[in-house]
Amino acid sequence: MLHPTSGCASARSACCPCARCDLLVGLPGVHVEHVDRRDGLLVVTVSSAAAPAGCPSCGVVATGRGRRRRVLHDVPGATRVRIVWRQRVWRCDDESCLRKTFTEQLPPLVARRGSITTRAIGWAIGQLRREHATIAGLARQLGTSWKTVWRAVEPELVKLALDETRFENVTTLGVDEHIWHHVDPRKRGPKELTGMVDLTRDEHGKTRARLLDLVPGRSGKAYASWLGDRGDAFRKNVRVAALDPFAGYKTAIDDKLQDATAVLDAFHVVKLGTAAVDEVRRRVQQDTLGHRGRKDDPLYGIQTILRAGAENLTEKQRARLVAALNADPAHEEVFVAWQCAQELRSAYHAKDLAEGRRIAEKVVDSFHSCPIPEIARLGRTLRRWRDAFLAYFTTSRANNGGTEAINDIIELHRRLARGFRNRDNYRLRMLLAAGGLTP
Repeated sequence: MLHPTSGCASARSACCPCARCDLLVGLPGVHVEHVDRRDGLLVVTVSSAAAPAGCPSCGVVATGRGRRRRVLHDVPGATRVRIVWRQRVWRCDDESCLRKTFTEQLPPLVARRGSITTRAIGWAIGQLRREHATIAGLARQLGTSWKTVWRAVEPELVKLALDETRFENVTTLGVDEHIWHHVDPRKRGPKELTGMVDLTRDEHGKTRARLLDLVPGRSGKAYASWLGDRGDAFRKNVRVAALDPFAGYKTAIDDKLQDATAVLDAFHVVKLGTAAVDEVRRRVQQDTLGHRGRKDDPLYGIQTILRAGAENLTEKQRARLVAALNADPAHEEVFVAWQCAQELRSAYHAKDLAEGRRIAEKVVDSFHSCPIPEIARLGRTLRRWRDAFLAYFTTSRANNGGTEAINDIIELHRRLARGFRNRDNYRLRMLLAAGGLTP
């Protein structure tokens, strides 16, 4: 146990050099009186320097009435840390003043009525943001309860979320939805949330995706309302708006972001092509054998191969594909559909954007007339989205991939927390984890 001292100067001479001074880096306004280890805790007693204080109500110089001990939770190290603050108490001598006594306040150390130090709150926010921590885990490290930690962290996150400057300089905007709970909507509200993501590229051309907001519902109205709340300056600054093939979001973009170019996400376009091939395979399977795919059926054995890119197939996989397609003349439809999906995919893989656009235009102009109904339906879909589909090749490959990455982060934190019951808490936590709030 270290011997009691009256200040930092004494601490340096009594024990190891600078030990107790360095211990409290980041806690200005106090000096160490005592350091002790007991019961698995590092207990540090601190106090502020003596100085006159005026009454907060009337300004009259107050009379000291001693100190009281206030226990605070600090950033844990090898052990938990407790700060025992010997907080000064004063009495106002003005008889007409309604405030009889008051205590000193040190906001750099701890908030009024708080029990977690300011730097411990900053540490907790950093753990939530960078280390995928949970509130329950932080509470265990600090030796306190979930509610105590969240009540300390929440006001800081609310303050950051209300800062409108975080919406500045957004030139590329992504949008997508996800399910945030699986409970009856009558108890917890809408299951779907629409997320807006900043996909603006940096000076090196890289996208640093960050979540901007989460609003309840999956509809064009929800997206349009959020865009309307952002103001004219924000909307005029957005030049590219990436989205999935959902007409509601497209309507909101056309209505609120007239100067922006809507871009259909490449991943979802390729997924539409792959889904069309799978639908053809299942239909031909039923037409030829009269039942769903079974283990030894030729088409069932190549269902995963049909979803892969042709350039990624091994020789063994190519042989299996050829054998299955040659097993029955009716399988020719599956082969044609697979070729169409590969052609659609090749537009995005073309190294030259002009060549990719040429392939994409050919796809849009030809697929809708294909005799295979599933491919014709895909062609009609692409024709409806023609401008947004082709915009990929005129916006330097803008896409919604960063939005999908943000959704992965959201799903990770939702699993770590084992679900959320409060949507406001959920929004704040996800904004912090996905880069929308920067302390």
